[in-house]
Amino acid sequence: MSNIIFAYTNIITMPQFRDILQVAHRAGIEPSGDVVYHKEQQIPGSINYNINRYYAQHQWVSDESGMMLYHYDVKNPENNYIELRFCITGNRYCYERSCANCKDQPTDCSGTQTTVDTFNFHFSNAFLSQFTNNTKLKNKKDEVLAFKHTEAFTKVFPICGKKRNVLDAILNHSYTGALENIFINAKIQELLLYSLDCLIEEKQEGFSCKFLNDERSREGIYKAREILLEHIGNPITIKELSRKVAMNECYVKQGFRELFGTTIFDFFQQQRMEHGKYLLYEKGLSVTDVSEALGYSSISHFSAAFKKHTGLKPCELLK
Repeated sequence: MSNIIFAYTNIITMPQFRDILQVAHRAGIEPSGDVVYHKEQQIPGSINYNINRYYAQHQWVSDESGMMLYHYDVKNPENNYIELRFCITGNRYCYERSCANCKDQPTDCSGTQTTVDTFNFHFSNAFLSQFTNNTKLKNKKDEVLAFKHTEAFTKVFPICGKKRNVLDAILNHSYTGALENIFINAKIQELLLYSLDCLIEEKQEGFSCKFLNDERSREGIYKAREILLEHIGNPITIKELSRKVAMNECYVKQGFRELFGTTIFDFFQQQRMEHGKYLLYEKGLSVTDVSEALGYSSISHFSAAFKKHTGLKPCELLK
């Protein structure tokens, strides 16, 4: 653990959600407690989250803060989890439309409410195991992800530009329904990747791929991810993907792994299965309908892939 920064604490039960407000709060008056927006997802075996936007009746002085809670129970490993919490300030909330669709500048905004925004993302052992099973652990971040670190801890960290951009995107996107689910799941996993970087003393904004130091190249990789998400039900080849972003295939594959910590294929499959959970559990679609929606040629192929990636049979998520 030579270069890991841990602040240890005894974690027995999941702490209260508003604790991140206490971490971020420095002075002034706390938010009123009135929630102007709330969203949550509680799908078994998936990423579970809560987002709350509190009305800031008075100026609220705070540091934008993040927190990682690592729960480790040697006797009951199925209860292990990682939880991320964030608090950001200075945003405005409008009941009628999101900021992403608003043409007004923040200084010209009228009829909206200034908010303090909190996020809670819960990653269970069952969910994270799909990323680490049969995988060689190369560093301390991998050990935490695989629950091989044997002490519970809490780590508080500042919110860098990358994390803030992801959190803003989660709040201000214009997607609805199934597309919203696909988008948010991908963004939350990106946030987990960036947060794990905070366990190691390293530069937050650096990239080992030289070509990714170029902003245009990074935008190409982000665009490639967007295209993959748009093709959840209609798989696209890497050759086609490379053509759409006008980049060399090797660059796309290398850049994707560098930015998102996974291969294109593994990312695409994982997102398909997460969306499958949503369609089965939240929307109540049949296994046949979900199989077709995700572009599988047969129910058996879908069921086998679903079982492999989630550890569950599709029928187990049907309400």
